[in-house]
Amino acid sequence: MAKKKSYSLRTTVAVMVSAVVILVLLVLYFIFRNQIIPQTRHALEDKAITIARTIALMPLLSEGLSEGRSKEIQAYTSKITRRNDILFVVVLDMNSIRYSHPDPAKVGQPFVGGGQETALRGRESISEGTGTLGNSLRAFVPVYDGRGHQLGVVVAGLSMERVERLVRQNEWTIILILISGALLGAGGAYVLARRIKQMIFGMEPADILRLLQERSAMLESTREGIITIDQEARITIINKEAHRLLKAAGISGAAVNRQLADYWPELDLAEVLVSGEARQDQELELGGISLLVSSLPVLVDGEIAGAITTFRDKTELAVLAERLSGISVYADALRAGAHEFMNKLHVIMGMTHMGLYDELQQYILGTAGDYQKEIGAITRAIKDPVMAGFLLGKLSRAREAGIELLLAGDSYLPEPADPQVSHELITIAGNLLDNAMEALSASNKPGRAAGAGSRQVMLAFRYEAGRLLCEVSDKGPGIPAALQEQIFAQGFSTKGEQRGIGLYLVRKSVDKLQGRLELAPGSGAGTRFTVDVPYAAKEGESL
Repeated sequence: MAKKKSYSLRTTVAVMVSAVVILVLLVLYFIFRNQIIPQTRHALEDKAITIARTIALMPLLSEGLSEGRSKEIQAYTSKITRRNDILFVVVLDMNSIRYSHPDPAKVGQPFVGGGQETALRGRESISEGTGTLGNSLRAFVPVYDGRGHQLGVVVAGLSMERVERLVRQNEWTIILILISGALLGAGGAYVLARRIKQMIFGMEPADILRLLQERSAMLESTREGIITIDQEARITIINKEAHRLLKAAGISGAAVNRQLADYWPELDLAEVLVSGEARQDQELELGGISLLVSSLPVLVDGEIAGAITTFRDKTELAVLAERLSGISVYADALRAGAHEFMNKLHVIMGMTHMGLYDELQQYILGTAGDYQKEIGAITRAIKDPVMAGFLLGKLSRAREAGIELLLAGDSYLPEPADPQVSHELITIAGNLLDNAMEALSASNKPGRAAGAGSRQVMLAFRYEAGRLLCEVSDKGPGIPAALQEQIFAQGFSTKGEQRGIGLYLVRKSVDKLQGRLELAPGSGAGTRFTVDVPYAAKEGESL
């Protein structure tokens, strides 16, 4: 199959505009031909009859006809013929006998060619006829004396060859004008096409179509709501996600071409349009939904042409952050376990190189025994394999930090009926354990006194009657009473910038599980967090 030929935008526009120009010129040609060309003939007819009327009113003519003086009439009409550039002027009496003629020999002879009958009856007429001078256009005008009696007829004639020549000249003039118009139109079409091509950055129609399709696909596939406005703050673009979020917040209806202040009054972009300064990650409450909004100016050739706003449900971002936090907790546990076993492998490798095989055997047996005891203690109390694996990693990490992580002897955690609950519990326990270990590490830095047993973190799980109690306590410096209401706020931390997410996620997970979170001083010193949540155990797992 032959490949379909594709034309450039410049060629397409030039051809289309030229076609329109040619069509218009053809229509004008037929209009002019049907109007101007007949007017040329009418103008010549008017000329002939005007000359005939003028001559018919001359006293010389009426006197000459009355008295039969043809010589005077012949001299006068010859002069009129030369001055007015016409073919002939012939004067007839009432018997159609010539009193004048361009050929003096024809004077006194009957008129040839006919057509004078109407004029002899007293009415003017115009007709074509063939006489002694050839084919001509003739005007007949009656001649009267002073008393109103008709004495004869004046005939003024124009050569038909001349009439047709003037008609053809006018026709060619029209054609040349139209051809000039066509050439100018084609040139203008080319210039216009070139300008349009420059305005659309040299792109072809297929490129523009593909770009629009790609833009539409990107706008509709993104998980963020997008709204753009022009300089007059009119909405020009809004994607499906923006419609969904705004509809959930109670804003619906057509948005395009509406003023932003009418459609979404809470979103004020006047400052962005005026100053051109971007606003990033601003929280906006709308209809019970917390949105995270960013607004940027749209610049064209360095001038502000509008603004674009992107926004997303903050709750969805928080869920994503929680998932990432859970993944990071798993990763930390695996990293700690890998680091601990790498240290043991280094010890084994060193003892092997030194040939201390008996000591190596004792070391391996001791390490394996301790690990088995650790695994046994956890697996007996923690029936959820996900949580059990997580706690083994935390134990390794605590040992690396020189902290003793203890699982209460009466702890029991059955496997949950809903696996999602495990992820929430890991978020809760993981962040509470991390906070406790960080507090102990900070309180036992060089220069600070550390009491006996102060580097211990106690973890307890107690399940009873469909509820789970999770308790994490430490013997660190504790939390001042003035800060106990602030520590669960997002971004609040006493440990520096880019912190303050752990306890915030703990509160979010507890709320998600519809539980309670309590903070109290530990026994003696330190801090104790207690979490009480509903917990549905997997069938056959409860005590």
